[in-house]
Amino acid sequence: MAITLPEGTDALGMAELVKTGEVTASELLEDAIERVEEANPAVNAVIGTMYDLAREHATGPLPEGPFTGVPFLLKDGGGVGYAGVPMTSASRFLKDNIPAEHGPLTKRYLAAGLVPFGKTNLPEFGLQPTTEPELFGPTRNPWDLDLSAGGSSGGAAAAVATRMVPMANASDSGGSIRIPASNCGVFGMKPTRLRISSARRHTGVSFRMAVLSEHAVTLSVRDCAALLDATAGPRPGDPFVAPRPPRPYLEETTRDPGRLRIAFSTTSPLGIPLHPDCVAAVEDAARLCESLGHIVEEKSPEIDGSALAGPFTVVSSGGLAWDIARLERLTGRSATEELFEPATWAMIQAGRSSTTTVTVYMDALAALQELVDGLAAFQEPYDVWLTPTAGSIAPPLGHFAADPADPMKGMRAAGAFLPFTTLINVTGQPAMSVPLYWTAEGIPVGTHFVGPYGDEGLLYRLAAQLEAARPWAGRIPPTAARAA
Repeated sequence: MAITLPEGTDALGMAELVKTGEVTASELLEDAIERVEEANPAVNAVIGTMYDLAREHATGPLPEGPFTGVPFLLKDGGGVGYAGVPMTSASRFLKDNIPAEHGPLTKRYLAAGLVPFGKTNLPEFGLQPTTEPELFGPTRNPWDLDLSAGGSSGGAAAAVATRMVPMANASDSGGSIRIPASNCGVFGMKPTRLRISSARRHTGVSFRMAVLSEHAVTLSVRDCAALLDATAGPRPGDPFVAPRPPRPYLEETTRDPGRLRIAFSTTSPLGIPLHPDCVAAVEDAARLCESLGHIVEEKSPEIDGSALAGPFTVVSSGGLAWDIARLERLTGRSATEELFEPATWAMIQAGRSSTTTVTVYMDALAALQELVDGLAAFQEPYDVWLTPTAGSIAPPLGHFAADPADPMKGMRAAGAFLPFTTLINVTGQPAMSVPLYWTAEGIPVGTHFVGPYGDEGLLYRLAAQLEAARPWAGRIPPTAARAA
């Protein structure tokens, strides 16, 4: 049953309608299901549904939280397992994997009052900046169906862009929240490392502690902030804890950011030319920030970004091989080549190689720390670093495909596409992709704002100011559900 929501209603707005009795959680759920059924055939964002479970859940009683009664989508990987619902990480190896209990982040979502009703698409084990898994097929960009929606949270971003839901779970270990947010024209915040306690803290230990952040993609800044308020925080036994924020993040969105010192870069730390539209997007954002009273200066860090690829590959392939070995023990299933995509299998083999010794692994971590030190010195005089989110606009589907004779070809292309986001996973800083720019062809291009370690509040203050100055919620792709 379709319902009519006020134009621009976000998740907090939906929750308010439920609270006042203007709509019920069940009505919101049925509306969201209709939106998925309408828009998903074009974009393939949702690859698994749990409608009956959600319908039973929506009838209540629901917890009293900031998002009581709001329909929500979970990524089919990461820390958001849902008891009794398949969780595959888009891999044939895990196609029969069914968690026996909710993941810790799922429990926090449920406590916030959310009603999960489906799973979104991702690349196998979230390893690519595009969402084109063999198991489920590609997620298409809502603005141009021949282009990539980004990855690894491409299904989530496409679902939000097409207005299936106002926000969806996402995770980021190299740009996986920010890249799809950029490609699909939505807002994506990667929180500070371990701001949300990771369910995978015991898997691929050094890799996961170094780079993984879980959160969401959203239409509105305030939804993103309120969701982080609801889900942030450590769990007993966490090896590290992010600094406690001075006030709720939702409150930060109502505060003046003050006069910020912003450095912006139009060159890649990899030495590879950036797409002209990405440069134009950054220059446009810099002018907007200057018009809002901020001190803006063009400046780039003097670091060798090309030094990131080798150590990051060692650490990520080692972490993946460790993950797969642990999954073999848990499932009793042997990891064999035919159960994985070529690039994934090549990474597993690299991680298992006798050349990936403990010494090599630790050397890689030390090399990454040197990059962290260099970037910290560059950013010390500034409040925010502004860059393109990606090295190019959304590429065509197939751009990151593996070559049978060279299975890592796509991974190398991915490295060139991610000159900024992966580095910020290694530093652990909060960063956001903000949809401020569209090309002449109508393709969104995100701009990437990096904040001080532990200070998402500063970014939320700036994001809310940018959203007010140049609202984006009214820009709707042609594939959106009930776009009018």
